[in-house]
Formats: sequence, C-alpha cells, structure tokens
Amino acid sequence: MELDKDALADVVVRLRRAQGQIGGILKMIEEGRDCADVITQLAAVSRALDRAGFKIIATGLEQCVRPENAGTEQAAVDRAQLEKLFLALA
Repeated sequence: MELDKDALADVVVRLRRAQGQIGGILKMIEEGRDCADVITQLAAVSRALDRAGFKIIATGLEQCVRPENAGTEQAAVDRAQLEKLFLALA
C-alpha cells in the first residue's frame, strides 16, 4: 500500500522536529547534562515518533476504507497490514 505524500506532510514535519530533538539529546549527553533532563527529552522524542507512526497508520486506514476500495480483496490485505503496523507501535 502506498500512501499519499501530501497527506503525510505533517508526518515529515514531525519527523524533522524529532530529528532535531535527537541531535539535541546527543549534545546533552556529550555535555554531561542531568539524567532527568535527558530522559525528559527522550520521552518527548519517543512520543513524537509514536504520533508520526500513528498518523501514517491513520492515513493508511483512511485510504483503505474509501468506497472505491471497500469489499475488495486488496482492502482486506491492507487492513491486515495496517493492523500489524498498529500493533508494532502499541
């Protein structure tokens, strides 16, 4: 299943932000910053990555359940793939 790139523009923004956060975390570790601060930032990045993943899955679900796909064998396969992906993030 291919996803619409325009529908995932928000995901790209989230991932670029997370990429910057990871760079910041690496710098924090190199500078010997407080453990609690590092963990707080790691948790924020983890949430951002989870949200990006869920957005991708939600976009896939939306495309999968469109009327033109309803009832087709491909839609059933896509749903199974989406369920597997969702459980990977859960």
